Amino acid sequence: MDIPGLPARKAALKLTDAVLRRGETLDQAANGALQGVRGQADKALARALAGEVLRWLADLDALIDSATRQVLPDDAKPRAVLRIMLAGWLRLDTPPHAVIATGLELLSGGPRRLAHGVFSTLVKRGVTLPAAPTLPPPVVERWGERSAEIAAALAEPPPLDLTLRDPAITAEWADKLGGTSLAPGHLRLPRGNAVENIEGFDAGAWWVQDLAASLPARLLGPGEGRRVLDLCAAPGGKTLQLAAAGWHVTALDASARRLERMQANLDRTGLSADLVAADALTWEPGAPFDAVLIDAPCTATGTCRRHPDVLHRIGPRQIAELAELQAALLARAIAWVKPGGRLVYAVCSLERAEGEAQAAGVALTPDPVRADELPAGLVPTPDGWVRTDPAMLAEAGGLDGFFIARWRV
Repeated sequence: MDIPGLPARKAALKLTDAVLRRGETLDQAANGALQGVRGQADKALARALAGEVLRWLADLDALIDSATRQVLPDDAKPRAVLRIMLAGWLRLDTPPHAVIATGLELLSGGPRRLAHGVFSTLVKRGVTLPAAPTLPPPVVERWGERSAEIAAALAEPPPLDLTLRDPAITAEWADKLGGTSLAPGHLRLPRGNAVENIEGFDAGAWWVQDLAASLPARLLGPGEGRRVLDLCAAPGGKTLQLAAAGWHVTALDASARRLERMQANLDRTGLSADLVAADALTWEPGAPFDAVLIDAPCTATGTCRRHPDVLHRIGPRQIAELAELQAALLARAIAWVKPGGRLVYAVCSLERAEGEAQAAGVALTPDPVRADELPAGLVPTPDGWVRTDPAMLAEAGGLDGFFIARWRV
């Protein structure tokens, strides 16, 4: 007998297992985990359940432990299933009877009575989750004094941010779509919108891009036909921004497949760029550029609002490996900027080793970012760098964590 919602919950179980046991990203795990799940609604449910489990993992585990005589092992299947059940009830407002009907089927042939008893006990107690998720201790140690405020900003998934092809008509699009704007060319809509169904998608009037992710390209200003290299360019939001701002863009990325998707977005928006599939550590340009933008490969911990898997996958080894790569990319890119040109370095990371520590090692003339170059409410650091995190602009919906620095060559 087919039980509605059961395939989605089976997929959610596979997704969380892939992240917690194998260290995969949710996106990497999705292809395999979502096979056999029919319909976009069930696929979205699977992603939502897995995301809420990863967002609230420590707090869900604390509830489970409060209702068991013996602590279940971290990798015990009843614990994994109870996490899914509690996330459905406490975060997605699924009625307890529906949670039981689908959740216990995940333990077919296993300790269903245990899971039923624990869940029923917690329902009878009327338990709730705290106001903010509890971050893993290693994350708190790395993020320091901002960790509590960042945690509070993770309680809800983020809104949808759009970057407009033509910033001059920001007010027109805000009125048309019923959104709010935090900067020229930016539009914020409530989450839950199917992107392809939003007015202006087919016409290429905008693309999806978090406000923080739009800042690095903004800090290069108008292109006026000058040449810019967008290094490690995929998925392409910054390439689109630079092209729309009048730069002649060379977009380099190691992934030909990701560049194909970028070309589709260039075609949709009517913008153009020269796409190059190559390894930045071995590629050589034919001539230097007026500007280089490096949005370097990183741990992406700054995207924890929408990708809570980073809270559990990232540790010292990943940070050190990526910091080494970032330093190598910076060393090469410096040689590719014309005298008098600009270099912008950015990472969507909250780790100092990938941000502040990298910038401190660059022996170029700083080009400090000014407050009037940033959206209202954001200010440069004393060094003239930009550091954002999910707790900033919280009253307006927050933004991703980024580090950005700029120099003159």
